Amino acid sequence: MQQRVLKQLTQGELIGFLLLAAFALFATFVSAKAWTPAYAFQTSLMAWTAAIAAFLVLKNFYDRPAQLPPLEIDGKPNYYLAPVRFLTVASIVWGLIGMSIGLYIALELAFPHLNFSQYVNFGRLRPSHTNSVIFGFGGNILIGTSFYVVQRTSRARLAGYLSPWFVAVGYNLFLVLAISGYPLGITASKEYAEPEWYQKLLLTVVWVTYLFVFVGTLMRRAEPHIYVANWFYLSFILTIAVLHLFNSPTVPISLFSSKSYIVWSGVQDAMFQWWYGHNAVAFFLTVPFLAMMYYFVPKRANRPIYSYRLSIVHFWALIFIYIWAGPHHLIYTALPDWVQTLGMVFSIVLWMPSWGGMINGLMTLSGAWDKLRTDPVLRMMVVALAFYGMATFEGPVMAIKEVNALTHYTDWVIGHVHSGSLGWVAYISFGAIYCMVPWLWNKRELYSLKLVNWHFWISTMGIVLYISSMWVAGIMEGLMWRSYNKLGFLQYSFVDTVQAVHPLYVLRALGGAMFLTGVLIMVYNLWMTITVDELTQAQAGRPVAPALVPAE
Repeated sequence: MQQRVLKQLTQGELIGFLLLAAFALFATFVSAKAWTPAYAFQTSLMAWTAAIAAFLVLKNFYDRPAQLPPLEIDGKPNYYLAPVRFLTVASIVWGLIGMSIGLYIALELAFPHLNFSQYVNFGRLRPSHTNSVIFGFGGNILIGTSFYVVQRTSRARLAGYLSPWFVAVGYNLFLVLAISGYPLGITASKEYAEPEWYQKLLLTVVWVTYLFVFVGTLMRRAEPHIYVANWFYLSFILTIAVLHLFNSPTVPISLFSSKSYIVWSGVQDAMFQWWYGHNAVAFFLTVPFLAMMYYFVPKRANRPIYSYRLSIVHFWALIFIYIWAGPHHLIYTALPDWVQTLGMVFSIVLWMPSWGGMINGLMTLSGAWDKLRTDPVLRMMVVALAFYGMATFEGPVMAIKEVNALTHYTDWVIGHVHSGSLGWVAYISFGAIYCMVPWLWNKRELYSLKLVNWHFWISTMGIVLYISSMWVAGIMEGLMWRSYNKLGFLQYSFVDTVQAVHPLYVLRALGGAMFLTGVLIMVYNLWMTITVDELTQAQAGRPVAPALVPAE
């Protein structure tokens, strides 16, 4: 006779339910006494989210079997992929939101009458754009791929049962609070660190949990070696935590107010801000995306990494050098000159490990270059590496003081940022998403490689239009701002430069629209991949994309 197993709440379920219920009550209390309607809305949103999450914890308990999912089935790892699927979809949604906002604010710069309301003016929408694409699109795909890669390379199930879901849902709640707060006027007014104190507290709790989940998975690994991609992911998690803590010590004016003040002041605040700001680019927009490269490029090419030793050297050189380069954002300011020079020197030295990683990724295709003709997903990731090389050459050049005098505060900086963010970050992310979606939803291949091809070429032309227009605009602005007439007065007013770059702003918006069009094609392709049955495709006379075959 089979013995009946009594179902009980696990310790994690019980603690999670109690904490969520208590937080829902606390947030309701704060909402009732909030000083502003915007803060009341945000705290009530937190209360509702916590209450719904507490309900779902109990619902999941009643619906699940008495035993939690096993770590292994028939001697093979029982991978925990549901949170990865959620994060992948969330990344795509935030990407659409952020890129749509980006196109709108690009049009606002070209056609100022589009700033028709305080809630949609450039100043409020710009941080909504940057946070949506960096932390929404980029952050979700980074957490999602890290959860996927650490399981696969460790041959172990993700640590925790509810913890990965807390990371996924909690992180996206943080995004909703931050990005909805900017149009409402809730902002700390710090570049890439605009969320206010209560939003940052939520992120801190989520990030610590993320660290525990990732390290816990590594500790239960069946594979003795820690694959290099996991080193890049772990450095991303740890360094972003340190940067966040040191750049965010604020004092709220009240529990019932969203407003707070930073403890740093003057040039110290500027130094902390750009130590954080540049290393957010380094350890959020570079290092973890290199982790994606080190997993998905060899996987897609069906080739080992060209040089594993070089990947280790690449990692440690990048980690040591990148952290010192932040002062190049403050050249010719009140920052001490020796600090500016230090940032410039380390920025130039940074060129070497950056190109070491690019070369390692490109040379991984040795013996498989022919696949670039037939596999647009692999082509997209290779072009991402090319953009990575270009951006990491351009950055050190722009850090040289004489060059910086021309380029800083101009649209050249915008071109540089988007050559890295669209060409490198977005393309390597698209490649990873194109790889993962069939794996996560148990499909043989993507719905259409032809649509991937369309996505690649339309978005690539969009990137070229975008960055080339900004390069030209930046050089034009820099030269016009430093032009003097015979009497020693400035030859051009600021309005003159704005009029001169107007056609280039229109061209920039066109490039952004083309890039967004490519993303919409990707969304359709992924939707069809997930929802359309492969047997239905075959019966309709549409050939199913063949699985890739290694080159001879």
